[in-house]
Amino acid sequence: MGLGQLSAGTYANGNTSALESFSVIGLHKPYASNKLITDSAAAATAFACGQKTYNGAIAVDVNKNSIPTILEEAEKNGLATGLVASSSIVHATPACFIAHNEYRKNYEDIATDFLKTEVDYFVGGGLKYFNRRDDDDRNLVKELEAKGYMVSDYFKSDFNNLIPDTTSNFGYFTADEEPIPASMGRDYLIGASNKSYPFLKARSDKGFFVMIEGSQIDWGGHANNTEYIISEFLEFNEVIASALAYAEQDGETLVVVTADHETGGFAIQQESTMDSISGAFTSDYHTGTMIPVFAYGPGAELFSGIYENTDVYYKMRQVFGWRAQVSHNQ
Repeated sequence: MGLGQLSAGTYANGNTSALESFSVIGLHKPYASNKLITDSAAAATAFACGQKTYNGAIAVDVNKNSIPTILEEAEKNGLATGLVASSSIVHATPACFIAHNEYRKNYEDIATDFLKTEVDYFVGGGLKYFNRRDDDDRNLVKELEAKGYMVSDYFKSDFNNLIPDTTSNFGYFTADEEPIPASMGRDYLIGASNKSYPFLKARSDKGFFVMIEGSQIDWGGHANNTEYIISEFLEFNEVIASALAYAEQDGETLVVVTADHETGGFAIQQESTMDSISGAFTSDYHTGTMIPVFAYGPGAELFSGIYENTDVYYKMRQVFGWRAQVSHNQ
């Protein structure tokens, strides 16, 4: 069985949204262990590890002890694994699935944790944290290649022209630090997502886990920029549509779409139409509203109702059929 998890914001404009294709919808409660308003690190740790933790934590508990992630568990169970993001690959959300660190902005430390896993496929920005580091002289790109990875980047080749070789692990860096917005020409997220499913399925006959994040939907909220939110979501809408098409054809893939939090207190204003959205904001940070969870495929019914964000982790584990664990949802 394959499992795909996609993380994104929950805004849709007047055009048809792929989210309308989901028959199962739930709500999760996104607060952190130390704050009513979560950040992405604490929220992604909840998804990845099933525990509430403090804001800024990367897959560690409130005492800063490492917690196994669902991606690491998938590897131990023989599944292929992947990460795709429109941010740097060491940014909070992707980092929480593959790294363990007390603080989300320790990007170079987070990058070293990529050498401690066998993640099969990753695509995102952040090249400088791997090959031009301030803290040491290590070149993690060369170290990944020595482990058998095929690694490329935006200097060497356009991602959309690459065909990853399924006989080796694959990594691609889309920017030196953070990728540009879709409205400025970033165009890899859809292709990187679409290539991940057949690649990962070919890598293991036991299935796969992939986390795909439309990272910059959140950045549009922080910027209080309605057009930024819309353009990023329209791109991610295509990612969702393709994931659903793959899952329908495959018959064994669960697709889960949710967000770590809402950003900006975004509201659609009275003068809006189906073709033109006028937005307003109450904040330039995250808010505490509950977050929709959309699910399609085997086990989707588990994701209905209202629950803690940590339960997303336990529901995914249940669908995989792994040994039950005690929930740490408070």
